[in-house]
Amino acid sequence: LASALELDRRLNATLREDQIYRIDHYLGKETVQNILMLRFANAVFEPMWNRDYIDHVQITVAESLGVGRRAGYFEQAGVMRDMFQNHMLQMLALVAMEPPASFEANRVRDERVKLLRSIRPAQLDDLDDWLVRGQYAASTHGGQAIKGYREEEGVADNSAVETYVAAKLMIDNWRWQGVPFYLRSGKRLPSRVSEIAITFKRIPHSMFSPIAADEFAPNVLVLRVQPNEGVSLTIQTKHPGPKLCMSSLTMDFNYNEVFDEEPPEAYQRLLLDAMLGDQTLFVRHDDMEISWALITPI
Repeated sequence: LASALELDRRLNATLREDQIYRIDHYLGKETVQNILMLRFANAVFEPMWNRDYIDHVQITVAESLGVGRRAGYFEQAGVMRDMFQNHMLQMLALVAMEPPASFEANRVRDERVKLLRSIRPAQLDDLDDWLVRGQYAASTHGGQAIKGYREEEGVADNSAVETYVAAKLMIDNWRWQGVPFYLRSGKRLPSRVSEIAITFKRIPHSMFSPIAADEFAPNVLVLRVQPNEGVSLTIQTKHPGPKLCMSSLTMDFNYNEVFDEEPPEAYQRLLLDAMLGDQTLFVRHDDMEISWALITPI
């Protein structure tokens, strides 16, 4: 937080806030941008986008690679600084923020900031109940030996820098009171995936005896950020057979298949927006300050 504020002070000695474009490339990804369209351009979702219908939200950014040649940087940062302060909190803000008055840059950013202010600060005296940190160890994959984090070139033998973090966050406002948001990110995980999964509450009662209500899988809306950007919705349905042959069905769409073209790279979109003077997808100074204030104590 202190160094971020000092950098901001130096920037503001030369530039106005409307001349500063703080890039978080996740905000340039098609599916991340589509969160706002999905929520606020479709009447079917927004009425259910609250504590009455949503059980919990999971945001995952998993990488299959290790630190590679970035060990020198990673030893100074770790996953909390590398992923949570920026990408994870920005995606959480878009999923959970209130509807902006318009799609104008500062109105959208006002709501992102307001949401970040509503995140419950870490309770450092019982942090173990809310957060887990870890490191990847030596292993094998496909018959090949893989180094553990402490064996990577440039990493200290006794390094305590985390390569994995899982956290439970609560948002203290009217819309989200009591709904946990689970954030996880790490390296050397089984697959490379970035996604946001919104899990809805189970049905309160089953009329399909003898199947009990808690035997029905909940509806889940998944926004795939990478790879294979797209959206899927899992629902309960009947399949051919006896009267109570029921199972989960996933309705799915993939950007590449539907639009028959590759979405632009995130940096392409953001650099174009910067040239156009559109700050909607860029981080404002108060946004940056709040996110560092949440992460730095941890």
